[in-house]
Amino acid sequence: MMILIAYASVEGQTRKIATHIARAVESAGHGVVISDLAQPGFALPARFDAAILCGPIHMGNYPPTLVDFVRNWKSELQSIPAALVTVSLSIASDLPDEHAEALAFPDKLFAQTGWRAGWVHNAKGALRYLEYDFFKRWIMRRIARHEGGPVDTSRDHELTDWTALDAFVDEFLMRVAL
Repeated sequence: MMILIAYASVEGQTRKIATHIARAVESAGHGVVISDLAQPGFALPARFDAAILCGPIHMGNYPPTLVDFVRNWKSELQSIPAALVTVSLSIASDLPDEHAEALAFPDKLFAQTGWRAGWVHNAKGALRYLEYDFFKRWIMRRIARHEGGPVDTSRDHELTDWTALDAFVDEFLMRVAL
């Protein structure tokens, strides 16, 4: 099988997750094309046997490049097995309302675009304290404290559960290979 891994990334964690997925797909013996949707000349979904789209949530929204890609190619995406990996910090929240909101982000994308992925995985993102300016670091620390997340701003905190992500990819590959 030839699988498209298309992603939009803001701070780099989604790119890291998409690259990890691509390696897992290759290790399973499938062909992969990984495509940054912000770059010109991304791959067209109809040329593939399956697709996995990856996008982060910032300020409650997916990046416009991901939303536009899905809108423009939804009929092609609907014609092949396709998955969505949403990357957010909210999914790691100890607050039930925040966690529930994070689980609903894919449904917002589906309503917004008219496309529905066959499989969805919600991945925890990363706090990049060392990359934030003073104001953003202060805001993110306050949010993390409120939601039970890491507050040590002297280092970055990667919250992604790689084992859960690998299990999702394995399940996706098993189902699309049928």
